Amino acid sequence: MSVEEHEFCPYYHQAVELIGKRWTGAILRELLHGRHRFTELRSAIPGLSDRLLSERLKELEREGIVVREVFAEVPVRVEYRLTEKGLALERAVGAISEWAEEWLAGRPVTGSRA
Repeated sequence: MSVEEHEFCPYYHQAVELIGKRWTGAILRELLHGRHRFTELRSAIPGLSDRLLSERLKELEREGIVVREVFAEVPVRVEYRLTEKGLALERAVGAISEWAEEWLAGRPVTGSRA
């Protein structure tokens, strides 16, 4: 059966629109390695601005993919981690990473500015 014979899937479209937003995939990939503070995420992803990181984290929180944890310490510590829903993206992120290594390796990297 060809792709054209399949009906439009609104769930697939919604998922691709969500995780396909600029920088979201990089944030998810980094959070798959464990919980991070805001500055750790920013440092781990070159070219990502504070504004866009904050915006994407809030979107992922609203979707139930990321949880923001505040620790009552001095100074206050805030960490981000993936929820069960977020961790369920590991296979998809891994598959995209493998595809990128096979098909994009050796090509100039584009879109690295925030």
